[in-house]
This record gives sequence, structure tokens and C-alpha cells, in this order.
Amino acid sequence: MGTRRRARECALQLLYMWEYLRTVDHPGIPVFWQDRAEQDDEATKAFATQLMEGVVSHLEEVDELIRKASLNWRIDRMATVDRNILRLATFELLHVSETPLKVVLNEAIELSKRFGSEDSSAFVNGVLDKIGSILRPAQKK
Repeated sequence: MGTRRRARECALQLLYMWEYLRTVDHPGIPVFWQDRAEQDDEATKAFATQLMEGVVSHLEEVDELIRKASLNWRIDRMATVDRNILRLATFELLHVSETPLKVVLNEAIELSKRFGSEDSSAFVNGVLDKIGSILRPAQKK
């Protein structure tokens, strides 16, 4: 598994933890990395941390885009995994410009297949497709 793909998985898990703890300084976060010390290098940890902390620090901006793109769905009613996959991908679309739109979409769909419900990948794809059209219309072609 590639460094960035693994980092996105770790970031999703960290965001899931953050969702309940509401802090990035919780003692559980170093324990999370200690448990993965053998399988994750510093590049994985750095990118995962960048993504997780980026989502948290830009949460209002990210959630507003998700609200606009997810008609008939309130963010607080979305499954926790789906919500955090959308947040992760939306942040990456907004603030990690070197990652192509198609890569962000594909990675989010793969995360939703692995960690979400049976319907998660279609839901995530639909919402992110709308967000991608707003944020990176030139890459949609």
C-alpha cells in the first residue's frame, strides 16, 4: 500500500477518534502512532497528521461545502465514517492542490468501500463529484 493511501486511512481513523474526543492533543493519538510504528513511516505519519489537523482547523469551510453538495442530507445525520471521508477528501481538494481530483475521488471511494456501509461508496462519490465540480471544474473534463 502506498504512503499516501495509508496516510489517508490513518487520517480517517484519527478523524473518527477526533469526532468523539474533540481534541487533537488527546493522549490516545500518540498511542495510535505507537501501535503502528512498525508499519507506518514518518512520511505516512506526516501526511496523515497534515490531513487530520487540516480538516479540524478548516472544519467550518469543509462542512459548508459538504452541506451545499449533499442535498437532503444534514451533516450530523450522515454516518460518522462517511462524514469523515467527505471531510478528508474535501480538505484535500481545497488545500492539497498537487493531488489530482480523480485521485482524491478514487481514494475516498476506496476508503468508503473498506470502512463504510454497502451504500457508502455511491453516496461519497455523488457528494464529492459535486464538490469537485465546484472546486476544480477544469479537472472534471
